[in-house]
Amino acid sequence: MTHPFLDLPPLSAAHFAAIEDRVARLMDTRQDVVIMQGEALLPLEGAIRATAGPGTTALNVITGPYGQTFGNWLRDCGATVIDLAVPFHTAVTAEEIRSAFAAHPEIDFVSLVHAEAATGNTNPVAEIGEAVREQGALFYLDAVASVGAEPVLPDAWGVDLCVIGAQKAMGGPAGVSAVSVSERAWARMAANPRAPRRSYLSLLDWKERWIDGGRRVLPHAPAQLEMLALEACLERIEADGPETVMARHRTAALATRAGAVALGGGLEPYVYEEADAAPVATTLRVPPGVVASELVAGALAGDGTLPLAAGGGALAGEMIRVNHYGTDATVGAVQSSLAAIGAGLAKQGLSVDLEAARQSVESVWVTGS
Repeated sequence: MTHPFLDLPPLSAAHFAAIEDRVARLMDTRQDVVIMQGEALLPLEGAIRATAGPGTTALNVITGPYGQTFGNWLRDCGATVIDLAVPFHTAVTAEEIRSAFAAHPEIDFVSLVHAEAATGNTNPVAEIGEAVREQGALFYLDAVASVGAEPVLPDAWGVDLCVIGAQKAMGGPAGVSAVSVSERAWARMAANPRAPRRSYLSLLDWKERWIDGGRRVLPHAPAQLEMLALEACLERIEADGPETVMARHRTAALATRAGAVALGGGLEPYVYEEADAAPVATTLRVPPGVVASELVAGALAGDGTLPLAAGGGALAGEMIRVNHYGTDATVGAVQSSLAAIGAGLAKQGLSVDLEAARQSVESVWVTGS
């Protein structure tokens, strides 16, 4: 008995390299791109441990939970960490970055999350990149949630380490991820005696055994099904056009915000300013007296396919996340999510207008604004 998932010819080194090249085109980068064989936490942690150490002074920007994680990794590496935390309902600004540099001119590493799907905000990386270049610091960016939903341009923005994953806006697998690496970042790793080597976390192993060898021999057996799934989602994005895919996500975000406001019942966007809101997912604040996690649980009990989640940790009581990314960046997903939230609010005696929400979503979807 044969099976299409099990009886595949081995993935060749040339095929693997070709998929890396497609990722590089999506990111419009001439930097080296390494596809690592694990979820995006693998290159996110590996890149920090490769480039940070006791001599590093890092500016760690916190606009959500992942920024907090990066700070923990940096401290574990022995780096001196200066946290720049902003409220989760907003975004960091280039001016705040420059102020941190002025107060701490020794900063030589900056870590930032582009879009925080967990909190629904997105940061102005192009402007921040200018500030980081002025400082001469190494720039590390988590673009896992943003890629596919908005531009991710490491070369244009001066990003030295840009990590992406396919499981959100790209609509692909979670089991593989990628990182683009600048020449400056490779040099920092080579000079770091604590950079992982002979390790699954090691980017230097990939460089020495894969890139420097002309990408002819893979260092270990690839995750074949995940690599093929990544190739398939890249093909789909290329067929639709990246601009079309990004526009669909942006429209979904605008429609969700508008529909939530029209719905009423005390529901409102969690991220105050539209310009700070991420296209990949929209977070909503529930009214006082309503527990977000309970509202989401009730909605999912009625339809388990809805792209809804409650906020994590302390945010579980007040935040709902509408994950309109990938195949859920559709008018139907937005309409169904808001209808389920509205029904839950109505059950708690709150006044909602389901028809107004529906019309508002449709209006945005037609006009794109």
